[in-house]
Amino acid sequence: MVKSSVLGYPRIGINREWKKVLEAFWAGKMEESEFHSQLQEIRLHHLRKQQDQGIDFIPVNDFSYYDQMLDTAAMFGIVPKRFNYEGGNVPIQVYYGIARGTKEAAASEMTKWFNTNYHYIVPELNGAEPVLTDNRPLLAYREAKEKLGIEGKPVIIGPLTFLKLSKGYKDTETDTWLDRLLPLYVQLLQELEKEGVQWVQIDEPILVTSLNAADVQRLKKIYETFAAAAPTLKIMLQTYFEAIDVDNYSDIVALPVAGIGLDLVHGLSGNISSIKAYGFPADKVLGAGVIDGRGIWRASLGDKLALLKELAEVASEERLIIQTSCSLLHVPVSTERETKLPSELKDALAFADEKLGELVLLTKAFSAGGSEIDNDLAECERALAALKHSNARNRRDVQEAVAIISSQKPERSNPFATRHIAQQQKWKLPLFPTTTIGSFPQSAEVRKARQLWRKGEWSQEQYASFIREQIDIWIKLQEDIELDVLVHGEFERTDMVEFFGEKLEGFAFTQNGWVQSYGSRCVKPPVIFGDVAFKGPMTVEETVYAQSQTARPVKGMLTGPITILNWSFVREDISREQVAYQLAYGLRQEVEALENAGIGMIQVDEPAVREGLPLKEAEHAHYLSWAVKAFRMTTCTVQDSTQIHTHMCYCEFHDMIDSIEAMDADVISIETSRSHGEMIHSFELNTYKLGIGLGVYDIHSPRVPSVEEMTDMIDRALHVLDPKLFWINPDCGLKTRGFEETAASLRNMVEATKLAREKYALSV
Repeated sequence: MVKSSVLGYPRIGINREWKKVLEAFWAGKMEESEFHSQLQEIRLHHLRKQQDQGIDFIPVNDFSYYDQMLDTAAMFGIVPKRFNYEGGNVPIQVYYGIARGTKEAAASEMTKWFNTNYHYIVPELNGAEPVLTDNRPLLAYREAKEKLGIEGKPVIIGPLTFLKLSKGYKDTETDTWLDRLLPLYVQLLQELEKEGVQWVQIDEPILVTSLNAADVQRLKKIYETFAAAAPTLKIMLQTYFEAIDVDNYSDIVALPVAGIGLDLVHGLSGNISSIKAYGFPADKVLGAGVIDGRGIWRASLGDKLALLKELAEVASEERLIIQTSCSLLHVPVSTERETKLPSELKDALAFADEKLGELVLLTKAFSAGGSEIDNDLAECERALAALKHSNARNRRDVQEAVAIISSQKPERSNPFATRHIAQQQKWKLPLFPTTTIGSFPQSAEVRKARQLWRKGEWSQEQYASFIREQIDIWIKLQEDIELDVLVHGEFERTDMVEFFGEKLEGFAFTQNGWVQSYGSRCVKPPVIFGDVAFKGPMTVEETVYAQSQTARPVKGMLTGPITILNWSFVREDISREQVAYQLAYGLRQEVEALENAGIGMIQVDEPAVREGLPLKEAEHAHYLSWAVKAFRMTTCTVQDSTQIHTHMCYCEFHDMIDSIEAMDADVISIETSRSHGEMIHSFELNTYKLGIGLGVYDIHSPRVPSVEEMTDMIDRALHVLDPKLFWINPDCGLKTRGFEETAASLRNMVEATKLAREKYALSV
């Protein structure tokens, strides 16, 4: 009998209960015992929901207090020395210190989980002496069994993935570190086996990237060791986000595990090709990931059923598990409360809970069928067809205009060297101009004002007046701090993507479609469901007002087309490239509106360019080509003296420096402080000839960095970058920080800049 399985479930809760509990604990408003109790209640509720739906294999240990990579590091006692950890179970204060930083110690680096918008904490191996501090998967298994009678499926991040995503060791030390970690994994698995666990899911998403021969040999060593150590424990070796490389497919499916989980949504073409070419082992279960774990659209269940029947010819019904393509962590919890969406859109959506239903329905349809199930399948197809033929998806005016501009080569009228002279003559900026990335702290007062306006309790004029008051406060403060290039603060914006989506056609917004981005930070991605079109100026009013209050330049602030694309849930009926060009066309009109209103510095943020990079290296060039083109389409029509800025964060850039330069922004600001200046190494290997600001302090940590810290960061950067083109700024926007710490940090940044100007003035 075919079974159903989920790879992971959203931890945040339908009302973001998880977030609220975490933040209450961090704020000192909740005792630790109550904190653990409330999180257990949320965790059990999630398990019960899957149990009630009828899911056969329910994941346990997918629930986290912050992040699953951090959990794994803590389970092995891998704690950076600066946190003064003395061994044993990692205290909750140390756990959160690693994630968020403390007054005494900087947080660990945070970066994207493969090509998703989820951030994980990067384990630091240097100096660590790993030991199994507590068997978290075992505790999760016991809890589910004792409290709910669930025979759970423990979820574990595999050794190769954990090692490849960690830092603090040299490539030549990889095998040494593997030898340190393997006994701990063996101990963990043997304890699970002894407990009577039937299946364990070991996540190895690193297998869908380009592995070298040495990594394939490490993989064989790992799973041969596991098979010998825990022979009765069934391991589902789980991959997701893409297909296994065809060159490695035969080696991977031959590993001594009970099952192989394949992504048959985002890795459909590659995985099916490999199965057809090389078959699938007769002694293994195939975990068929046919329900999209990171997209919000209803599945065409008829198509999925046909695919499953095709797979059944390779793996018999007894050796087939129907499952999500990846964890449901990446989608909202439920469409239940989405009462304001157009029916043609809502009917075509499936969030986590609806995907559970799709899994169960598919399992029943595959096993038995029947008229009731046939009716459900037909209803699904009707809903998808209604959206496909809607007016929103068939805007000929947009489609024709985008076809014209995307056929043209997007270029500024002159090269950077010429533009730089024009901009210096216009702005007369000092050495090492100082600025911020855009947003300033959004206090409870700001959030309350927005809520009153949205509820209709405040008029538009009341709200606009309040926003102008906030702009006034922060323009004056920026002048007092002596920043060179100012921003208006973005107090009118909830989110850097949602704000623009609300002002463009082709977008829809959920009431409760929250997903976790990092830690307790949740975002509510817009839904791009139709053709994107410009309706009118989006940022001009606030930016022009801010500029009227100061003689210093004020940057206009926009979110770029690729970031809007990558931070939204995107329609699937046309290519992402085409959606990007539609966005670029709409944003170009906003750039032109700002310039026409007298704004001569315009920042088009693209923090999410790299996270959209395909996991297959062979596909990188094509993606980067159209991503760069979309940015240039947005910005190419301005005058030489108009300075285009952009911002990127939380990324490894060494492999795409050429593409960043090809974007042809006059100034780019890049996160570097949380990675402890490692970004600077990229510029030791690559010359960068445009304006650049490497973030000199980490805005995600609740501490005020010293002048000395920032001076050191500036000095390191200026060893490899041209001082005449160097800007000084924080890592990212300051929206989530408090007033006092923001002001103090910026004052220190300006002081560090003054010292740098004195030091480097004669050499420039």
